[in-house]
Amino acid sequence: MKKLTFTLALLLVVMISNAQKDFQGMAVYESKTSTSDFKSRMSGNKDITPEMQKMIEERMKKMFEKTFILNFDKTSSIYKEEEKLDAPGQGQGGFRMMSSMMGGGGTYYKNAKEKTFTVDKEFMGKEFLLKDTLRNYKWKMEGETREIGGYTCYKATAVVPASKTDFRNFRPKKEEDLKKKEEEAKKEGDKTAETKSEDKKEKKTSFFDEIEMPKDITITAWYTMDIPVNQGPEGYWGLPGLILEVNDGKTTILCSKIVINPKEKTEIKAPSNGKVVTQKEYDDIVTKKMEEMMEMNQGQGRGGMQMRMGR
Repeated sequence: MKKLTFTLALLLVVMISNAQKDFQGMAVYESKTSTSDFKSRMSGNKDITPEMQKMIEERMKKMFEKTFILNFDKTSSIYKEEEKLDAPGQGQGGFRMMSSMMGGGGTYYKNAKEKTFTVDKEFMGKEFLLKDTLRNYKWKMEGETREIGGYTCYKATAVVPASKTDFRNFRPKKEEDLKKKEEEAKKEGDKTAETKSEDKKEKKTSFFDEIEMPKDITITAWYTMDIPVNQGPEGYWGLPGLILEVNDGKTTILCSKIVINPKEKTEIKAPSNGKVVTQKEYDDIVTKKMEEMMEMNQGQGRGGMQMRMGR
């Protein structure tokens, strides 16, 4: 009898071990970034025609509203944008470049056990493979609960430095800040009245002159312990359950569908193509290129910038 009990117990352990090994889940996330600030600033610019504004808004919608698929097991995951066919003439020029800075493009692999991530990105026609340590989110458990898709979720928040290479963190400057900067510029140097006038015009219309980057952003996450995996969309992780919603004040990523143990398994492995760089090295490359673009666009105004972005 003891031998039978031991055999049954051993069989149960093996079955549980195999179930954990074979466990896999799939979650669909809808990502949406608010563009109200940019739309408001655009509507007040006389250099932008209604036709141009409509075109820009359509392309901004394509960049700022995306669908992603997260495939995960007990320790790792891959997060990738849902594949869609681009319309002729879409996905090129500056909009394609900024789209790659919106959390899209490539495969984001996270290994929660080893606390590492790997993501492949294309920037300015070059392939990069980012390999680094996962961010250590200092989550604060807020004690609030809500239901998302039938799952009981718990609230957690964290304050993190804003990424300078994520276009979603850009904020239009306030009108009073722009006017103050113009007034300060007037006091500098011994410029002629004509030069001052041109300088003022540039500062009013330059795209890069009208944006700023916050120092820190507050992340609000909702996770469910009904799916006890240390995973979430993008680079988010570190909670005792799957993260179903994330908000940083501008961008909301919401889970719209979950399938546990789907019939078709997905191979969860890190991407391998591209020049290997750390997150800091990649940020330095992108920042340098952005600074070069700022210099190139000095004096051309917002209209010129948009024409290149739309080519």
